[in-house]
Amino acid sequence: MEISPDKQNIDRVFSNTTYYIDFYQRQYKWNQEPVERLLEDVFYRFNEEFKLYENSDIPLEQLISKYGWYYLNTYVTNLVDGKIYIVDGQQRLTTITLILIKLKQQAEGYSSVLTDWIKNKITGHSGFKKEFWMNHENHKPCMQGLLDGLPYDKIDVSTGITAQNMLANFQVISKWLDKELLDKDKFETFVFFFLNRLVLINLNVDQTDVPMVFEVINDRGVKLKPYEILKGKLLGQIDKDELKVLELNEVWEHQVIKVNSYWEDEIDEFFTYFLKAKLADTRAVAQKFDNEYHRVMFEDEYDKVLKLKHNEKGVKSFLVNDFVYYTNLYSRIYESIRVYNEAQCYIYFNSLTDMNTQFLLILSACKINDSDEDEKIRIISRSLDRMFCLLQLQRSYNSNLFAVEIYKLSSKIREKSIPEILKAFDDSLLQLLSDARGIQVENVFNYSFFKETGIELDKRFKRYFFARIEKFIADNTNMNMKHSLYDLVQNTGWKNGFHIEHILSYNDDNYQLFNNDEELFERERNRLGGLLLLKGADNISSNNESYKKKLKSYSNTLYWNETLREDSYKSKLDFTNMIKKYALTFRPIDVFGPEELEERHKLLFEMVKIIWN
Repeated sequence: MEISPDKQNIDRVFSNTTYYIDFYQRQYKWNQEPVERLLEDVFYRFNEEFKLYENSDIPLEQLISKYGWYYLNTYVTNLVDGKIYIVDGQQRLTTITLILIKLKQQAEGYSSVLTDWIKNKITGHSGFKKEFWMNHENHKPCMQGLLDGLPYDKIDVSTGITAQNMLANFQVISKWLDKELLDKDKFETFVFFFLNRLVLINLNVDQTDVPMVFEVINDRGVKLKPYEILKGKLLGQIDKDELKVLELNEVWEHQVIKVNSYWEDEIDEFFTYFLKAKLADTRAVAQKFDNEYHRVMFEDEYDKVLKLKHNEKGVKSFLVNDFVYYTNLYSRIYESIRVYNEAQCYIYFNSLTDMNTQFLLILSACKINDSDEDEKIRIISRSLDRMFCLLQLQRSYNSNLFAVEIYKLSSKIREKSIPEILKAFDDSLLQLLSDARGIQVENVFNYSFFKETGIELDKRFKRYFFARIEKFIADNTNMNMKHSLYDLVQNTGWKNGFHIEHILSYNDDNYQLFNNDEELFERERNRLGGLLLLKGADNISSNNESYKKKLKSYSNTLYWNETLREDSYKSKLDFTNMIKKYALTFRPIDVFGPEELEERHKLLFEMVKIIWN
């Protein structure tokens, strides 16, 4: 590998070279902090030198050589078909260009003879055309607007985040230079210092070495996101003319922006899930992709499947097929999390319980342009919710065993048919129940497993459980939910949040119902049949009251709570039809003791079998 280092000041960097932004470079993402840090460093060095020589009689062009030089870092380029591309350093060079534009404006304000010198550091002629030396081809309207001194609200930033950051950072630079360079003498001294004494090192590398150099630079401090490095590794294999014709950079950027619109740098999460879905059969293998997927995926073992290493044809196929299809699929899943969709409601349900493994499983099961995509999404999200909930409700959930099984399951359903997917989920659920109970379990519903379930469940899951009970009643009685699923599960504020309520409070009357056996009383009152979901204020107001007083407070709360009250059964045909349809033992309960608690617990189990059948 040939690397040619060259020490250059800014006067030389921007003299006769047009710099094109390579596909390895991310957008211009510097914000106020790194811009101010650069300005602070530069002006600290300049002001120290300026104080030393402020009253010198030596002509400025000679005096400037006495100023110490300041190292601005390294930038990396490569030459392709007569064009110089920036491989690394675009953020710094773009910021320097913005500083030069501001200096040009100040020079004009001071009527300085240095104006033309500064202008020539911003733009110049390349062949027949006048170009910005930093050639942000897609964002020239913004750069030209800044150069022309247009009002900020008239500058075109519609081309994207690069233009938006240019405008924002120029305003930071403008305020800083207006504060520092208050007179013509100091201004012109700074121009000489800036153009002659600020130094960068240029490293020119061969095209074939660019991806490797780019990653090494990143490892040594210029931290990029894994997907930004992966972009370089993939697009770097394709001829630049073909990249332009096929618009592969545009394809990449469009899909990245689409996925990142859901969460900052969400595209890294996508790649992690995608690679695990297609390559990992075990949890141990999956963990390899957690931090440095952009490296691991090129290992020989995995490249046998992906075929992306030193394979221009494979990369082109991956970008226009796999990458586009699976990022669109990922976005579909995310959209159903963001906005409740009854047709794909289980995706939303899983998000309430943080079952993000639905991304993994859906990506695994779907093949490119899968004709069964809609049904696979529905079945997988529903089956995952079912498996998770039935394990929780039957006291058989172990987070480590569950995580291990998920990757086995992902392997079993990878690009498989719907019947195979359904069987794989059932097999996994029975296996996890059997492992937890130490016996061979043949039925996914076992009341003996459910009988003691209650307060020990995770707080959010308990809220989720009662929210699903509430939705079941609402759906089957043609009533609207009184509160959204999100509010029931996620809203935990002191006043308006939802909390678990014990029907049986600590008082002598309730102890007597359990023969004053405090241990028995505590165990029984904590079962799901003895619990409700109440809004914060209602929960507090019921406190340690007797059951009869509590019963009054359950009016106009949630439907499940209200089924304890007699007035919930009067002239309600839809409610009666639901009871008959499912043979459910709903009835009003005036006295709540051990038998009634057991009755309600069994009633919940019957609804569990319907909801998660």
